[in-house]
Amino acid sequence: MTTSNYTLKVNRELLDPNFESYRLSLDVIPTYNVELDAAVEEVALKDCQYTLEHMRAFGMYNYLHLDPWYQDSVLFVDCKGRVLSLTVTLDTVLGKPREVFRLPPEWNQREDRVCPSLNLTSATWAALSDGAGRLYLLRTSKRGDSTHGKWEPLFTEDLGEPFIVLHSLAHVQAGTHTLEVLLLRVVKDTQETAGSGYSVTLEWITVTNAAGQGVEKNYKVKKRCLLQGKSVPHYAAVTPRGDGLMVASERPFDFTHVDGKPLKQPQSAADEQAMEVEKADPVYFWQQTSDDITANVRLPEGVTKDAVQFRLTADSMSVGVRGFAPLLEGQLYASVDPEACAWILRDDKSLEVSLQKRTEGPMWPELVMGDRRGEHVMSDEQAALVQERLTHLTSADVHANPDLDKPACNSQGLEDCDGYPEDTSSLVHFDGESLKATQVVNLGSHQYLFTVTVDPAQMPCMCLRHDVDALLWQPRPDRPADMWEHVATFNALGYVQASKRDKKFSTCAPNYSYASLCECLRRAFIYRQPSPVDGVLFNRKLGREVGQVAKQQVASLDSDKPVLGFRATDERLFALTSGNLFVLKVNNN
Repeated sequence: MTTSNYTLKVNRELLDPNFESYRLSLDVIPTYNVELDAAVEEVALKDCQYTLEHMRAFGMYNYLHLDPWYQDSVLFVDCKGRVLSLTVTLDTVLGKPREVFRLPPEWNQREDRVCPSLNLTSATWAALSDGAGRLYLLRTSKRGDSTHGKWEPLFTEDLGEPFIVLHSLAHVQAGTHTLEVLLLRVVKDTQETAGSGYSVTLEWITVTNAAGQGVEKNYKVKKRCLLQGKSVPHYAAVTPRGDGLMVASERPFDFTHVDGKPLKQPQSAADEQAMEVEKADPVYFWQQTSDDITANVRLPEGVTKDAVQFRLTADSMSVGVRGFAPLLEGQLYASVDPEACAWILRDDKSLEVSLQKRTEGPMWPELVMGDRRGEHVMSDEQAALVQERLTHLTSADVHANPDLDKPACNSQGLEDCDGYPEDTSSLVHFDGESLKATQVVNLGSHQYLFTVTVDPAQMPCMCLRHDVDALLWQPRPDRPADMWEHVATFNALGYVQASKRDKKFSTCAPNYSYASLCECLRRAFIYRQPSPVDGVLFNRKLGREVGQVAKQQVASLDSDKPVLGFRATDERLFALTSGNLFVLKVNNN
């Protein structure tokens, strides 16, 4: 996959360079407990599900589901196959969870089943997987109160291998009610000869009302698209209009099948084209330093200055001759300063272009994205400099210093926050029509933290680590030039979460008032946004008055069982164990 030069644009106004630390608060967090009459349906991993991807997909699954349309309503599936809903109106008077749907008696008979999963599709629809390969699309009517009836299944179908539902949404397409569902599987890969022998698949299913308006129960599958990769995605969601897909993962995903038919692999054509390019003479040569680039584009003989057509923007370049197709055209690997760039005609045979990098330092692996017709020329000085910088990393001896007490690098001395996946993580937007990537972001060291739905009308937000902070990004698929918007910052959370070795879940309030981390057992940590202090507070070290303080709070659950689910609203935190549902009152609005 070609790496795009699209980068996430941080809103500097949402950063706090003067943030110092969180102050531990001993304020008590009111905690309320609902005892369940049946255990939560927790499905343990089988002996055959031994890979890291099985653990990420199913072993760390969040069994508690928050209704984004009706805050303070949570749902889960118990061991009796019941979908239970609890709506909190008054914390001190919590009722029992109410059954809204029940799976058929034989739902848990399959031995290789995975955990049942639920996703709230819209204000009146939900998508449910029984964990054994069957998908249910349920009309829920209006949720959030105690008067609405049970959910009605309007579509059910066995889709083969067990899966979990990652995301779903509803929209109207050409006057027809349409539901988009995104499923995740970890399946045996017969073509895998090395490694674990498993691959990860994403299946994007489009279900429509085949009869249109008037016949509600005639829902059928319209389209099924299959993507394949080697890692469980951190983030995967369909765009609100069902015309695209966004995936963030350590390893790339590619579309392989549509409606059961394999796609023609574009890689083969690209490889053939690349071989032809390698055989042909380069169209252009280019050199670079840490702050500028010089490119020479070959021109037909006898070309005059007036016949040259040159266009340059901060992110793209086009070089051509009047009356002919462009000789070099496309998106630059990184941004340049157009005002500091220039071109000149050399001996009527080549066009020399001087480009000024907008960011000094990083070396470009290519000049124009995806263009293989050029040749990068490294000067003798640059080659000598590279060799000099790498000399200290090599030695002619197998063990140059056997008496050295300590190794050059002690991996145990690194913190969790200093380690990142070997494969470069990427965030990709796929077009739903062409099934090709249109925007690719190299996440690099931006470690993924969690996903949260802030606005149910929009795609889920993704929280990434930037340096020590945690930044929340809202996808905007309707804005191709600025597809991911920085909407909130949680100061130092990226560094704080790395110290929580027992952390299992992390999330934040939809209004960004706080972020929270939950351990496998008992404890939940709450990190509030800075707020004005009552009275006068001085920093004795810096000798200045402190106007705002960010508080950290710790809540302990009265349970010795593992936490299976964890969700946050503006006012409350919900924690689910196998036999209890805890409600923590965090804010009083």
